[in-house]
Amino acid sequence: MSNLINMINETLSIIRKRTDKEYSIGIILGTGLGGLVREINVELEIDYADLPHFPLSTVESHKGKLIFGKIYGKNIVAMQGRFHFYEGYTMQQITYPVRVMKFLGVKTLLVSNACGGMNPNYKRGNIMIISDHINLLGDNPLIGRNEDDFGPRFPDMSEPYSNRLIEIAENLAKKNNISVHKGVYVAVPGPNLETKAEYSFLRKIGADVVGMSTVPENIVANHMGMEVLGISIITDECIPETLKPVDVKEIIATAMEAEPKMTLIMKEVIKEL
Repeated sequence: MSNLINMINETLSIIRKRTDKEYSIGIILGTGLGGLVREINVELEIDYADLPHFPLSTVESHKGKLIFGKIYGKNIVAMQGRFHFYEGYTMQQITYPVRVMKFLGVKTLLVSNACGGMNPNYKRGNIMIISDHINLLGDNPLIGRNEDDFGPRFPDMSEPYSNRLIEIAENLAKKNNISVHKGVYVAVPGPNLETKAEYSFLRKIGADVVGMSTVPENIVANHMGMEVLGISIITDECIPETLKPVDVKEIIATAMEAEPKMTLIMKEVIKEL
């Protein structure tokens, strides 16, 4: 048995002492986006610190809890706080919770993030449904030995974000009078925000928004056969010609202001699953 499988079993042994339920839906909550937890009928909370092999969140607004409960009667497990490459964690550590979710029964993964908008049609506070991504993190969580029981050595990424879920989300947004964009997310290492030249480059290679997360989790979810929906909240406008300084407090404040719309879409998608 590989070390990774042993690690997962050790983590699961702690969780299974407190719940034996299967959880079909997993949620990862991004920067300033932990409010969806208020919509969960919470049955159990476990601090990351109490779970063997789980990293610890070091970023402001990431609380570091695994939340178990129900939304519209569906069993869900939610990460209230995620991990980032810039915190010094490996790609395997960042995506470890996604592996654990799969063994808890998760088939559908909903991922949120706060990001910078480079598409001139996107404004601060807008919501974007992710249709595709570009990985510029300089690493990949699948590098190294492949666990054939988890997924194939060379997983297909022609549909990294489920077209079925995207259509559901778009229809529900329209039904609830919520304006949404659909576009490409590019992941960079961070933690600094980008220069004007970098924003110009990222836009030219086809990205609509830029962030520092989501892509590793998506890759591992696809590797393990999960269906993924990604939603971004645009917290600042990254147009080189009009670029202004921005600080993290403003980014978090914008994310929290727009969050109720994203939360409503996610809740309604869960209801449809």
